[in-house]
Amino acid sequence: MRFIVGLAALLIALSLSPGVLAESQPPQRWVSAGGALTEWVVALGGQSRLVGIDTTSQHPATLKALPSIGYQRQLSSEGILSLRPDILVGTEEMGPPPVLEQLRAAGVRVEVLSATADTSALRSNLHTLGRLLGEENQARELSEHYAQQLDEQHRWVEQAQHRQPAPGVLLLVSHAGSRPMVAGLGTVGDWLIKQAGGRNLATHTGYKILSTEVMAGLEPEVLVITDRMQGNASPPTALFKENPLLAATPAARNKRVVEVDPTLLVGGLGPRLPDAMKTLSEAFYTKGTQAQ
Repeated sequence: MRFIVGLAALLIALSLSPGVLAESQPPQRWVSAGGALTEWVVALGGQSRLVGIDTTSQHPATLKALPSIGYQRQLSSEGILSLRPDILVGTEEMGPPPVLEQLRAAGVRVEVLSATADTSALRSNLHTLGRLLGEENQARELSEHYAQQLDEQHRWVEQAQHRQPAPGVLLLVSHAGSRPMVAGLGTVGDWLIKQAGGRNLATHTGYKILSTEVMAGLEPEVLVITDRMQGNASPPTALFKENPLLAATPAARNKRVVEVDPTLLVGGLGPRLPDAMKTLSEAFYTKGTQAQ
């Protein structure tokens, strides 16, 4: 199998023209891994160059017509090389590393950007994508607009906290309500909670599975959940069925359970996060905003 993969990589590398591989030639055939990065490529006018995307890249809906390269952490060189890309863009979340090395050996340019949840990383990512797409001015404008949105958000939260203290929040990532992972420090989920004016009750780093007893013991005032409808059961219903102790938390009793799209949390800070922040802020500072 390794021989076949290596041979395929070599043949495809030889089939690519030198002009395409040259650093000075803007890449025309793009593959993107990481929902937020893909959305930025589209925002910069690069959708027509995309020939493949990973499973976390679901916005805008028109991207679903493109071939899938699988989950960003479990990429396959054969599938990507079959699309004859000039470039693969993703974050340090993508892999595994041997696949990235196979792609580089085949002549595919691999750009690894940051998934860090802070605005300096976002500015750097936009600068890189803008340069690769030949849209430096547009990238700068998008970066400035994002900063303006955050400034407005911060002012809104500051005013809201004059009337009401910041609520304690847990953000749960789960599938069908079972074994939820809790967003800890350094995650996009943590960043989103704090930008929206909440207090993240989780003190660990990264995403971690916590027992139901531990989560319930933190007594969250608001639960933010990222799941999808499971048959006829809504995500909150599925969560409380699998984790009944959570149904006794202040968040559940006061019906302060908010759903967000899980793809918002993948690939760093994306263009839809400011709207998500506004939705969360309204939920954080208006009791009983959403029923189970």
